[in-house]
Amino acid sequence: MMKAYRLLTGPDDASFCHKVTEALANGWELHGSPVYSFHPNKLEMYCAQAVVKEVTAAYSPELKLGSL
Repeated sequence: MMKAYRLLTGPDDASFCHKVTEALANGWELHGSPVYSFHPNKLEMYCAQAVVKEVTAAYSPELKLGSL
């Protein structure tokens, strides 16, 4: 077993919430608290949320984490 890690990022809007919800629906679990940052050039807030998942795949740099 291996613990896979992803950091989901995006603008602070419904699309980010859907990205996190999709990951949860696919068996990923929240890891830590979300973080927010202000993008000064776009004058927007951005979010990040780490997620983890136990998988049977062996690690490889070519592994497509989003498809696990």
